[in-house]
Amino acid sequence: MWTRQECAPLEASGFWAQQRLELIAGELISKRGKKRPHTNTLVATQAFLIRVFGWQFVNSAAPIDVAPEDNPTNEPEPDLIVLSKPSDHINDGNPQPSEIRLLVEIADSTLRFDLTVKARLYARARIVEYWVVDIPSRRIIVHRDPREGQYRSVVAYSEQENVKPVASPDHEFLVGSAFA
Repeated sequence: MWTRQECAPLEASGFWAQQRLELIAGELISKRGKKRPHTNTLVATQAFLIRVFGWQFVNSAAPIDVAPEDNPTNEPEPDLIVLSKPSDHINDGNPQPSEIRLLVEIADSTLRFDLTVKARLYARARIVEYWVVDIPSRRIIVHRDPREGQYRSVVAYSEQENVKPVASPDHEFLVGSAFA
């Protein structure tokens, strides 16, 4: 089992250069090897988020902090996050859960992991809204209302439906537009 404290010197030394790893529940998980559908879906989703929130509020593959009790052995890097303040206002450390308006994971081969392990991790951190873009099923699974370590509202939207982010309810995202 790895901790953030153990990983920091290895990362700083360049030992992990060229490797994309995230620390989840004490395990180092590779984020390499994304296939074209993942990339296309990421770009389409990111374009919508930038149009709605502005480029300075949207980060791609940036590490975040989670609940204090989970931080020692977790440093996830979601595919996309929407911040409550511009990125350049976060100068030290990772964004805190309270600074995250929306978090997105793009899932092709990681769907089960994103819907279980990561959903619990993000719910414990009380991240207000969490989307899992399910590439194989062409849907978005929206998690809201985090309480007692789980999301109380989990709704799947098909590719013919629209999703409205809680942080910008006047904007609709046609689920099907996420898929090439």
